[in-house]
Amino acid sequence: MVDWKLAVATASRLARPGPEIGREEAREVVAELRAHAAAAEEHVRAFTGMTTAEGHDTPVLVVDRPGWIEANVAGFRSLLKPLMTKMRARRGSGPAGVITGAVGGKVTGVELGVLLSFLSSRVLGQYETFAPATRELPGAPKDGGRLLLVAPNIVHVERELGVDPHDFRLWVCLHEETHRTQFTAVPWLRDHLEAEIQAFLAETDVDAGTLLERLSDAVQAFTGGRRGDSATTGTEAEPGARSGAHPTGSAPDARGGDTDGRSLIDLVQTPAQREILARVTAVMSLLEGHADYVMDGVGPRIVPTVVEIREKFQRRRAAGANRLDQILRRLLGLDAKLRQYRDGERFVRAVVDEVGMEGFNRVWTSPNTLPTAAEITRPAEWIARVHRSPEP
Repeated sequence: MVDWKLAVATASRLARPGPEIGREEAREVVAELRAHAAAAEEHVRAFTGMTTAEGHDTPVLVVDRPGWIEANVAGFRSLLKPLMTKMRARRGSGPAGVITGAVGGKVTGVELGVLLSFLSSRVLGQYETFAPATRELPGAPKDGGRLLLVAPNIVHVERELGVDPHDFRLWVCLHEETHRTQFTAVPWLRDHLEAEIQAFLAETDVDAGTLLERLSDAVQAFTGGRRGDSATTGTEAEPGARSGAHPTGSAPDARGGDTDGRSLIDLVQTPAQREILARVTAVMSLLEGHADYVMDGVGPRIVPTVVEIREKFQRRRAAGANRLDQILRRLLGLDAKLRQYRDGERFVRAVVDEVGMEGFNRVWTSPNTLPTAAEITRPAEWIARVHRSPEP
């Protein structure tokens, strides 16, 4: 169904070259990122009170853009394996099915490669949790997992912003190390997210005709065209790059072309998938907002120029590089991810202000204590449910 090798080759070939940097400077950047990651680990754990569970420690990998691409393809391949099996069974084993699968796999491989090439120059860091551990991609002993720091992208952004490079690298590591701490201190979190994603994939309509019709409706909605006999349905949530996104409100009408800020990914989902992604969105908003909150809490004590960095980075996040970049961000749902950061951070801040860090950390007790999509925007409801109700 997907030619994974072609996806890697396409993405690596199309990925833009990184900033010009000498070999010695590159070594220094890699060494500094590793040192900052180790230092950030201690600061994050002291600030949050979270510690790594036994057997769940994970490595920090400093990678280039092709390395990030290979790690994400490995993660996609692992996550999508059940869906691929389902689609192969639906296709059948006759000659027509084999030919269709071979051609479709090439097409899908190229499409995935194009998407990853776009994202590979934008990601500063990522906690990749789903790819199995290998010699080339080491991970946690029990269930994989590794922190990826994309060195050329970090150097590119620090130069673009004109900020102190050493401070910026530490600042990035604080955010990403918080994600690593979340998954290593809360072992059930990975399995919970994987179960939700697999439930989402299980609801995928594998009938090509139906999927294409739904995609056509989505395109009509974005272009303001008319089908005359149907209206696209929107979604309450959408996935970002291994993350999730943000509730987006009521369903649009394709005949009027009103997508209400939704992405193409949004508009081809089924109602059952929208419910699942609403839950995933809430979790990912929590994780991203928690990372931003920790970064802001620790940063002023150890990053001298944190105010300048934060201000310039926020402006960069909001603006986008150019018109094409803004369009692609919307189509891929990346604009919703920015809202996810803001809503999640507001939730964490409100809860900590009310019940303290120890009280906030009850969020990690079990899946039942995670906030719902509604509670992310109304933290008082989470506090009432978790802190003023019997123990979950």
